[in-house]
Amino acid sequence: MDTKLDIKNLSKSFGELTVLDGISLTLPKGENISVLGRSGVGKSVLIKCIIRLIDADTGEIFVNGKDILEAEGREEVDKIREGIGFLFQGGALYDSMTVRNNVAFPLRRRKKKRDESVDELVDQALESVGLKESGDKFPSDLSGGMVKRVALARTIVRKPGIILYDEPTTGLDPVTGREIVDLIIKIQEEYDTSSVIVTHDLECARRTSNDIKLLHEGKFYAEGSFDELRQSEEEHVKRFFTDYNQQNNN
Repeated sequence: MDTKLDIKNLSKSFGELTVLDGISLTLPKGENISVLGRSGVGKSVLIKCIIRLIDADTGEIFVNGKDILEAEGREEVDKIREGIGFLFQGGALYDSMTVRNNVAFPLRRRKKKRDESVDELVDQALESVGLKESGDKFPSDLSGGMVKRVALARTIVRKPGIILYDEPTTGLDPVTGREIVDLIIKIQEEYDTSSVIVTHDLECARRTSNDIKLLHEGKFYAEGSFDELRQSEEEHVKRFFTDYNQQNNN
């Protein structure tokens, strides 16, 4: 099995609060894993540890075979990060930049001058998310769904093999949320990505993921396919799925 991401015994505490308590996760090439959990359980902390926006206390995180926690210096960390795309929960666009310049930013920060290859990659990324004609707009001109699309275009413009999604449907109406889920599926097929999707959106997890892990009190309390978890008799898992089951039982 070709493994894109391998996390071993990862722990992270803030003061006396243990957020991640020795968790492990293996992401095979071409698959998506969703990490489910209620707000505040540490889902976003997990993916920020993966990309070293937050330093873990203990554990190992192998990205394409290299332990990012052992990387020394900004240059070595950035080299490993090049294989990872990160979709921030709020989009994190630069308000003073146009859509096109936001998408081009991760490419141009590594280049000293403009060149045709950057423009071609930006066009391709914007076309993939359905915004090729919106390049001259600014973030203030965009709807919430369009902001997510631009952020996703910026994520895929470097064609990373791994994408980390931080609550990709949060703050969106149901229709727009479904459109973003459709894009996640499309991007996986078009760019052959492997992804970790942290979410509390059960429908997003159901549609996008090969495997699901339920994070609770710092540990993966349960894991399996969506249907396996949905039918679980474990009390905490049943509570998590109660509303979904009531809405979707036929």
